Amino acid sequence: MPISQQELGRRLKEAREACRFTQEEVARELGFSRSTVAQIELGNRAVSGLELDRLAELFGRDMGSFLLREAKPQDALTAIFRAHPEVSGEREVGKALRRSVNLGRELTHLEQLLGIDRSQTDPPAYQLPPPRNRWHAIQQGEQVAERERCRLELGHAPLPDLIRLLGSLGVRLAQVDLPPDVSGITLIEPDLGVLVVVNRSHHVLRRRFSCAHEYAHVLFDRDLRGLISQERNRNELLEIRANAFAACFLMPAEGVRHFVHGLGKGRASRLRAEVFDVFGEGREPSPNPRVVRVEARSQPGSQTLQLYDVVQLAHHFRVSRLSAIYRLRNLRLIDEARLAELLEQEQQGMGRALAEALGLLEKDEPGLRDAFRQRFLALGLEALRRNLISKSKLVELAAMVDVSNRELDHLLDQLGLSEVEAEVLSPEGSTWPMPVVNGSS
Repeated sequence: MPISQQELGRRLKEAREACRFTQEEVARELGFSRSTVAQIELGNRAVSGLELDRLAELFGRDMGSFLLREAKPQDALTAIFRAHPEVSGEREVGKALRRSVNLGRELTHLEQLLGIDRSQTDPPAYQLPPPRNRWHAIQQGEQVAERERCRLELGHAPLPDLIRLLGSLGVRLAQVDLPPDVSGITLIEPDLGVLVVVNRSHHVLRRRFSCAHEYAHVLFDRDLRGLISQERNRNELLEIRANAFAACFLMPAEGVRHFVHGLGKGRASRLRAEVFDVFGEGREPSPNPRVVRVEARSQPGSQTLQLYDVVQLAHHFRVSRLSAIYRLRNLRLIDEARLAELLEQEQQGMGRALAEALGLLEKDEPGLRDAFRQRFLALGLEALRRNLISKSKLVELAAMVDVSNRELDHLLDQLGLSEVEAEVLSPEGSTWPMPVVNGSS
């Protein structure tokens, strides 16, 4: 039995308020009058399927969720707006959040249509107490990073392609253009699964760190449903914990020490060793064995890590030079004075110049930015080929990942799919979009 028009209006109002929209803003976005929005929310005006689809997209919801007999629990987008009420005043951030949610839902729909089951690949959840302070947050992040490396049998070597690694662990990862101060978003709910979004406009190494950072939120903060990582939140304990995890996950302590030792550095300037002659001159162990003590010193300055060492370390683990510098300090392989010197040299551009001279400058390949786009579009094409979605639906999906009609037409011509047409089916088998909701209960 369908829900009443009044109940639909109530749910739409609740969704609008959760997104911190005013009726005027909704009216402006959809080309309505404010009074029309008010009448819809009061249940005095029917909502067409097209209107409901546009409202659902605006609120970052699945259209079908508004029509279910039993209302769904709090979704990830609502959780973010409630946890970060200041986001409501940031139009571009809110727009990016809704776009991310809609992409995740459409990807879930496509996977369900194509029979792709991700239910068996959910990553683990670490049930830890909230960090008490910054030191506790860092300890939690580093300890779990080491446990994850052990669980995944990664050893101490540099991580492989992080996008593919997280994908194999049940994390869908999208790269979307976000506001500059937003590095990533984590969204978790049944309609989305586990979706991590990183800022496509950031450099490839920063995106790599953001992937590891957001994976920490997946492991630690599953019950929060949604988080947004912004520059201004970097001093919050959950963000500090996630940063500590990312640094340790990407640059394991033993791996960093082994690499530095391979450079002939990182050891104490004065080395001592004691060799025990347990038996002495007799056959039986002597109660007072002879001890041979050896002491050696390295040449002054030979153990000091230089910026070109940092460049090699950063390239080895595929992290930024800044991340490598701070990791060296956290592992006490450099002191505060050396930290300041290296940071100043990096700020002056010496690190980039060295990386270029050594042929170790990380370049941002366009293909890496478009991994999600390629998968999303490929699933859409497969659904069209199987007559599971219509061409008009594919056009809509393509636009969501910035593929123009002209590009799509050319692609369909190449694949021989230009003449395919089909009725769009939802994962449950009902036609999509949903029918008009009238005043009957």
